[in-house]
Amino acid sequence: MYSELLLKHFREARLAGDLAPPAVSAVAENPACGDILKLSARVESGRIAEARFLAKGCPATIACGSAAAEWLESSTVQEVKERKAPEIASLVEAAVGGLPDASKHAARLAAECAARLISCPEA
Repeated sequence: MYSELLLKHFREARLAGDLAPPAVSAVAENPACGDILKLSARVESGRIAEARFLAKGCPATIACGSAAAEWLESSTVQEVKERKAPEIASLVEAAVGGLPDASKHAARLAAECAARLISCPEA
């Protein structure tokens, strides 16, 4: 059902945790299933210097949170702002080796959260 890459992100989640202020953070929730994702980032000179995630939900949501934090940490604020949510969801989905149809909500949740994070005035 899940790819080996997704299972690796789930079992060995990267960048799990939270960043204290002055880091920016955003939360997104899927009301249909109750999954919750929080992304936080520390921005320095227009680059995301550090990113973390916290997730409550299915293995796909945890894996997508891990992949989203990794993607954010390798990006500039401008690069993230230039991407639309469906494109971010596709990047996250690819980073976990694809998702079954029933789990695609996890990549959309990560994309929504990343878009909220980067739209914070402090970012």
